Amino acid sequence: MAQPYTDAERPGSLDDITFLNLTFDSSLPRPAMSNTPGHEIPAPDLSKLGSPYDWSPFHKSFITWVSCIATLFASFAASCYSPGASQMSSEWHTSEVATLVGITTFCCGFAIGPMFLAPFSEITGRKPVFVATAILLIICQLCCAVTRLYSGMLVARFFAGIGGSTFSTMVGGIIADIYTPQDRNAPMTLFSVSALFGTGLGPLVCGFIGEHTTWRWIFYIQIIIAGMITISVILFFRETRGTVVLRQRAKALNKYYEHLEASGCSGLQPSPEKPFQRIRWKVAEDEERASLSTMLKTSVSRPFLLLLTEPVVFFFSLWAAFSWSVLYINLSVIPLVFQSTYRFSLSEANAIFTAACTGSLLAMVLSIIQDRLASRRKGWNSLPEHRLYFSCVESILLPIGLFMFGWTSQYHVHWIVPAIAVAISTMGIFAIYLAVFNYLADTYHRYASSALAAQSFCRNMMGGIFPLVSKQLFNNLGFGPAASLLGGIGAALTLVPWLLVLFGSHIRSRSRLASEIMQ
Repeated sequence: MAQPYTDAERPGSLDDITFLNLTFDSSLPRPAMSNTPGHEIPAPDLSKLGSPYDWSPFHKSFITWVSCIATLFASFAASCYSPGASQMSSEWHTSEVATLVGITTFCCGFAIGPMFLAPFSEITGRKPVFVATAILLIICQLCCAVTRLYSGMLVARFFAGIGGSTFSTMVGGIIADIYTPQDRNAPMTLFSVSALFGTGLGPLVCGFIGEHTTWRWIFYIQIIIAGMITISVILFFRETRGTVVLRQRAKALNKYYEHLEASGCSGLQPSPEKPFQRIRWKVAEDEERASLSTMLKTSVSRPFLLLLTEPVVFFFSLWAAFSWSVLYINLSVIPLVFQSTYRFSLSEANAIFTAACTGSLLAMVLSIIQDRLASRRKGWNSLPEHRLYFSCVESILLPIGLFMFGWTSQYHVHWIVPAIAVAISTMGIFAIYLAVFNYLADTYHRYASSALAAQSFCRNMMGGIFPLVSKQLFNNLGFGPAASLLGGIGAALTLVPWLLVLFGSHIRSRSRLASEIMQ
């Protein structure tokens, strides 16, 4: 149990109150006297205010699935915009490239939002931020559906990106809240595959909607889905952040103690060797937390500081950003290739995104099998570099898929071959995404959220920019050369995990921050 301290500086009637730091393992004291017969004051029900680590497997799984469905929808919302771009261009008399800026503004909001929202989740908890941003997303999707202006669409998409950002970035924190490090592999794999699967599912579904209705129904469908997710979160989602649950626990206990004292209880006994005394509970982290302005400043500035001063963060962010760019390049290139080469309709061309969904599912299954095999080896995961062994091999699937896609996208080659190439490259993207997330979390510990925010910012910003130039790139260079250019960059970046596997310990020792953390 935490050691008590007397806050002698508290004025008035609080001078004789002893304040204790509450933890989930704290022993709760017993009253010095019983309640007056007939006026018993019931003790608070703390069964729902226990440690999230101790929740039942069913409840953990339920929270994880709800969170990952939200992640899938956030990716869906980002990618489903492209099938309606040609209709929007015709309605607003803009070029299709200008219309695709809606993807860019969404990704900008997706990149910037978490940096400002993260401190609020530390103070208020995950659920209030989740619900508030979900409502913002619904409002913005409604604005997208009814707007008559091109500029209105861009603004609404930006704020929709901010609203949807917590559906992705906060879920990693939720999983960390309820699972111990040794139990996180499977939930983190599910989280990762949700992001990739949703990106493929968006154009797959909305290509059909855009071809048979109007582009506005692309957003009406999202409003319905987002509303269902929001209602599920409000009704069934429990707060997962441990310090917030502790704060609620302390509040319930302190209110109970006040009622006891009002009924004549002279005090409580914190432990058998201590006398009866008036006590109140507090949460140490609340007392030590910086001001909101300081937290916001740190949340915004530290990711860029790590990006500029930590080579590991820089190169991993570059690696993740490139792979995510390929994912978003597909949004415009796949319809281009399959409509021009194979004369597919809009919905048929977007049906090729089934390959991306399939690739992400195969990668998830492969990752789970690998984790089970690796866990049998003694000493596995004792170093952060151990997380990179599989990704060193699997990340090469990204450039292989790109080369294969570019040079097989020809009318005399069956369309299934470039579709398989899309699945292969998606498996490579999954391996990169999971490796970056795990390695940065293992290496930077208490600064992991800032390191991950740095790569997330780079990843989403580049993902939003590349769709604007992808059609010109493939039309001007040709499918084969353009894909080869991207494949060459991807092949060069596969050296990143190999360098860390071979020289990771030395690189970390040269980093002041990483070496300090690992000691």
